[in-house]
Amino acid sequence: MVRTSAPEDAYTAEPFVPERGGLPALRRAAAECRGCPLHRDATQTVFGAGSADARVMLVGEQPGDQEDRQGEPFVGPAGKLLDRALAEAGIDPAEAYVTNAVKHFKFTQAEPRKRRIHKAPTLRETAACGPWLAAELAVVEPELIVVLGATAGKALLGSSFRVTQVRGTVLEEEIHGRAERLVPTVHPSSVLRSDDREAAYRGLVSDLKVAADALS
Repeated sequence: MVRTSAPEDAYTAEPFVPERGGLPALRRAAAECRGCPLHRDATQTVFGAGSADARVMLVGEQPGDQEDRQGEPFVGPAGKLLDRALAEAGIDPAEAYVTNAVKHFKFTQAEPRKRRIHKAPTLRETAACGPWLAAELAVVEPELIVVLGATAGKALLGSSFRVTQVRGTVLEEEIHGRAERLVPTVHPSSVLRSDDREAAYRGLVSDLKVAADALS
């Protein structure tokens, strides 16, 4: 008898991505994704949210604790801060499409009842989830991508990406076969962790204003 390896051993979501259909079809298919081992411990897949006609797509790292529990991206403290910063910069949060480079929550937990601590995904895990992000870009076709933090930047622009070097600038790159405009900035969770939260928040808003200007 020949033993076949689990789909997750291949570290790619490709077999799970439907060949046709819009965002609802992608969301349904992503709920069954077993393209890497992260699905085992997460509560559920957290797919992107927003309109297929959104002019701007915001891409973060991965869902957090609250996102994992609720099944929606950016509903925790970082998401609330992001909504406030977007509105202040002149971008309506309700008109943006929000998603993450990785669709399952990766965490460490000392004991079953203890708090789950975010753990950064590896490049291999990020690459495994790449086909979902490519499919979202193909459907939404945003005018602009706002890159939130280093993990999202590396997922879209390669391992040499450094957010500190290019934040608040408009980049033009080919992403998954499409010419895209991108504005990188920090992830809102880094603002919450900052020693000078107000200065970090103002920096985020400043970067998002660059994105707003690029959309006008």
